[in-house]
Amino acid sequence: MYRAVWTQRHLFLHVVLLLVRMRSAAADRRGVLADKVALITGSTDGIGFAIAQRPARDGAHVIVSSRKQQNVDRAVEKLQGEGLRASGTVCHVGKEEDCKKLVSMASEKYGFINFLICVAGVNPLAWSTLGANEEIWDKIMNINVKAPAQLVKLALPHMVTLGEKEEQDIWAKPDPRASAVVFVSSVVAYDPEISLGPYNVSKTALLGLTRTLSLELAPKGIRVNCLAPGVIKTEFSGVLWKDKDVLQNFMNRHKLTRVGYPEECAGVVSFLCSPDFSFITGETIVVSGFSPRL
Repeated sequence: MYRAVWTQRHLFLHVVLLLVRMRSAAADRRGVLADKVALITGSTDGIGFAIAQRPARDGAHVIVSSRKQQNVDRAVEKLQGEGLRASGTVCHVGKEEDCKKLVSMASEKYGFINFLICVAGVNPLAWSTLGANEEIWDKIMNINVKAPAQLVKLALPHMVTLGEKEEQDIWAKPDPRASAVVFVSSVVAYDPEISLGPYNVSKTALLGLTRTLSLELAPKGIRVNCLAPGVIKTEFSGVLWKDKDVLQNFMNRHKLTRVGYPEECAGVVSFLCSPDFSFITGETIVVSGFSPRL
């Protein structure tokens, strides 16, 4: 009899502990972006991967993408290895069919999109503004400026909107369902690097795209903001930090003591998407170790 009672108590305690663990695990998953859907371009490495990782850790379902299948597979495997909810597909943002496939995957898998985060960019070579030929100009502007705008257009029918009303309630409380768009520009939009002429221009154009779309999408309850990283240690930004003279000149000019890391950008993007940022749109947040503005 005593043995039977002890067994029942032991079983009861085991079940209680199991429920506590399950609740704890569920609580860990339900972060500030719990059950939101984030679509992220250029997100299998560097800043893009860190940006995908952070919303996933904050509870979102993330869809990563890049031009190569092996990079997508590696990124998804790494995220899922952390117990995060992630999937992915190949997407060259310069190809309309790829962009349509990316948006369709998100809408078919989840039914809606909360956040569109455009990280993918290109800077094929270091060129002065007047030294770049027409092909270079077209490639940089198409990928860095036109593609993000077109992605917003494709994603918009699937994004969670609050609906346009004839009469707006100016005293309305923020709606947690609101969606957001985040573009990734660069500090060179404010502080141009002389050898990156067309790239500087394209990243400055993204600031204008941010401001313009923030006005166009405001009636739908969609916020549009921008991240402008400085010298972040990634392969993409190697043109800035691998050349010791260029890096030292940049650091001396801005009194920097170190370069930045992708994770230092990721939290900003998650914050830009969160309800904590619900009354800010059309802004660019600079993450560079210095302020390039007044």
